[in-house]
Order: sequence, then C-alpha cells, then structure tokens
Amino acid sequence: MRVFFVLTTIVAVITAIYKWRYKLMNAMLAVDFLRRIAVSVSMNLPSIRKNILPSIFKETTDSTP
Repeated sequence: MRVFFVLTTIVAVITAIYKWRYKLMNAMLAVDFLRRIAVSVSMNLPSIRKNILPSIFKETTDSTP
C-alpha cells in the first residue's frame, strides 16, 4: 500500500509539473539569480554553442537590388 501511495504521488507531481511547465519556467526565470544560472548552464552545452549561437548572431546581407 505504501508503494502505491508513493508511486501515485510521484505521478501526480510529474503531471502537475508538466501541466504548468511554462508558468513554472517563467516564474523561475523571473528571479535574477536563477536566470543567470540557467544562462550559464545552457552556454556550457556544446550543442547550443555550436548550433544556436551562430544563427542568432549571424549577419544578414540584403542582396536585393
């Protein structure tokens, strides 16, 4: 019975986090300290540095006459 209660609680918590994931993320990123940590952690991921950053800072050339 105890295992059933623990598993039910875990599933309920995961479901709530998934349901309100964007509200939770916005609330966490509104805090300056947590936002700085999130940015520094994401900049340490190689895939973000290699793929996303060049596309953000890419110079666009307007070649239309």
